[in-house]
Amino acid sequence: MPPADASAEPGTAPDGGSTGVEDTLDLRLTEELLAMIAEERGSATARTPVPSELLGDPGSWPPARTTAGEFALLPVRPERDLPVLSRWMNDPAVAAFWELAGPESVTADHLRTQLEGDGRSIPCLGVLDGTPMSYWEIYRADLDPLARHYPARPHDTGVHLLIGGVRNRGRGVGTTLIRAVADLVLDNLPRCGRVVAEPDLRNTPSVSAFLGAGFRFSAEVDLPDKRAALMIRDRTYRDQL
Repeated sequence: MPPADASAEPGTAPDGGSTGVEDTLDLRLTEELLAMIAEERGSATARTPVPSELLGDPGSWPPARTTAGEFALLPVRPERDLPVLSRWMNDPAVAAFWELAGPESVTADHLRTQLEGDGRSIPCLGVLDGTPMSYWEIYRADLDPLARHYPARPHDTGVHLLIGGVRNRGRGVGTTLIRAVADLVLDNLPRCGRVVAEPDLRNTPSVSAFLGAGFRFSAEVDLPDKRAALMIRDRTYRDQL
């Protein structure tokens, strides 16, 4: 079972106090990531991830134009992304739900499970106007342990996310990007009829962000590591919600 979603919109720690997280290192890591991303995009010999037969290749999906800026998903490359992802996982507001705080090896092990798996879950870096600022997992919910806890349909596709920098929290950016990613999934995976998510019920800002992004609350589900809100966005009603 993938970890719980981090809050999509928080500006404070789960206990209501300040997270006390310093963004200086985020800035430095972002500059390094930008340089590496630009170099790889400009290199004809850059290694391209093998597309997944189950989920396609999110790295090839066209960027989404949103009110927050141009947003794109890039499949994670640990050699490029591990330092910043580990940094985000050690943010108290993120660690409270993902439970991956600790040395880089903790995040590396979590990524390795997906990257060396059969392609049913693809970890991605979220890039807004060229700046890495979020982490996403696009996964086949119908092939995930989650399917034991709700009436899954073939090709149901799930999302987990965290917003990495505190400057992008509490401003509605999470809601905007959740909608954008759900639209990317539906646009690029034609057999997917529903996008699902299962944020922790305690994570009220995350549940609210999914509701604002056109998801409906379907049920409360007891998962091994949390009590979750099952959120569903139906292809049929995507233009109405």
